[in-house]
Amino acid sequence: MTTDSALPPAGHPHEPHQEGLAKRLNWLRAGVLGANDGIVSTAAIVVGVAGATSAVAPIFIAGIAGLVGGAISMALGEYVSVSSARDSEHALIEKEKRELREMPEEELEELAGIYESKGLKPATARQVAVELTAHDAVAAHLAAELNIDESDVVSPWAAAGASALAFTIGAILPLLAILLPPAGWRVPVTFISVLLALAVTGWIAAYIGGSSRTKSVVRVLIGGAAALFATYGIGSLLGVSGI
Repeated sequence: MTTDSALPPAGHPHEPHQEGLAKRLNWLRAGVLGANDGIVSTAAIVVGVAGATSAVAPIFIAGIAGLVGGAISMALGEYVSVSSARDSEHALIEKEKRELREMPEEELEELAGIYESKGLKPATARQVAVELTAHDAVAAHLAAELNIDESDVVSPWAAAGASALAFTIGAILPLLAILLPPAGWRVPVTFISVLLALAVTGWIAAYIGGSSRTKSVVRVLIGGAAALFATYGIGSLLGVSGI
């Protein structure tokens, strides 16, 4: 007969209780959206150029330029954004450490008050605060007050690299779709490939975020189709006018 001490810490093995799950899902969703950006922006560029000319070289050059420029832009934007967030988190962490050094009793009362506000009885809340403070005061306050894990602060370099990689992976599809088929099939194949890929990324993003798959797919399909038709139309007009 199994005793209570032999039971695993989590009573529901299929439930994801491990730390950092939410952040990992956010990273995955950000990766899918980054790939989606790569698909749409690169497809819009190559389809626009294909509307103006059937020559492979201009299409290839424009596609590569769009891929490289877009990946760098995505990486730079992510680096700046995550760096700002990391700096803010570090400032909050240092502030909390300073307060714990200078006024430990006030911080203990504050922690107890937080748990009391969550429904614990005053005596229980204080006992929880005392035990958590004894174990790791900084971690206890960061988690309760700021929802921050000091060991889980995101690296801006990792975020920038992941963003650039996701964009590049997405951008490769429209490049291949526009370059590999015969001249007469390039634009139709690209349209179909891109819209199918957008439907997949929209579904995955909605699945990860727990939102409506149908709405997400419809939104990205409408947006992607609008971008493709608009750029192709502009390219065709410019090609006909000889500009």
